[in-house]
Amino acid sequence: MSQTSHTPTAGGDHPRPSGAVQRPQRRLRLAAYPSLLAMPALLLLIAAMGYPLLTVTLRSFSDPAWGLQNYVWFFSTPVNVTVLWRTFSIAAWVTIVCVIAAYPYAYLMTAVGPRLRLVLILCVLVPFWVSGVVRTLAWVILLQDSGIINSVIRLFGFDGVKLIRTQTGVVIGMAQVLLPFMILPLYSVMRGIDLRLVQAARSLGARPARAFLQIYLPLSLPGVFAGAIIVFILSLGFYITPALLGGPRSTMLSTLVQSQVLSLLNWGRGGAMGVVLLVATFVLLALAAPLMRQRHKQASRS
Repeated sequence: MSQTSHTPTAGGDHPRPSGAVQRPQRRLRLAAYPSLLAMPALLLLIAAMGYPLLTVTLRSFSDPAWGLQNYVWFFSTPVNVTVLWRTFSIAAWVTIVCVIAAYPYAYLMTAVGPRLRLVLILCVLVPFWVSGVVRTLAWVILLQDSGIINSVIRLFGFDGVKLIRTQTGVVIGMAQVLLPFMILPLYSVMRGIDLRLVQAARSLGARPARAFLQIYLPLSLPGVFAGAIIVFILSLGFYITPALLGGPRSTMLSTLVQSQVLSLLNWGRGGAMGVVLLVATFVLLALAAPLMRQRHKQASRS
């Protein structure tokens, strides 16, 4: 009779035949490959944005014929260049208004108690649950010549202000829509700032204003830059709010793209407008990125 030899194992485990080959179990663990978790979102992003963007870019060069005639037309038409500059100008003004309005609100969210903070957070999140068209139509009622704002101004003995169909009305409406995108990044950064640093500066003789400007403000700049970039990029592509609140002198590039594609069925020129706006946005972000990294390093050192 043949005898089967066994190999001893540590820890009192059951012996295994010596001729058996132990194969390592190869199991796919998501924790070991975190990039796999992002694959569904990445595929959806490519399908929903990458393919349409590639199609529009190709049509800007190939419609009606291959060449650069659509881009030559864009830069040789003064109206297009003016509207492009106005689009970036309105986006910059909207960003400034959002920073001025969101900074004290976000600071208040970090200074109050938990219950009041919850109410303030709900006030920020409620606009996300309301359609942008509804909010814009509400601003049409408020900003018109016989609206509530002009009625209140006339009660104090002043003349009415022209707000509807102006660039000022467009900035006000867009700032209200985009304000939550500025408040939330600011709040996330301000919540991590140690207020004992400000108290230490005041205990060493610094005035409240100086302690705020030299201690608290630099630490909160990463949130300001993050929110400003989000608001600025979203402002460049706004269409509904400028169309309802603006006029001929506040036309943005998205309105011209809509007229070229839907009204004139000229996909080549409309695609060229979109590509120019996209490239200009990337150039500005590339120029602002080094400054943001430098500010972030300074804030981290502080």
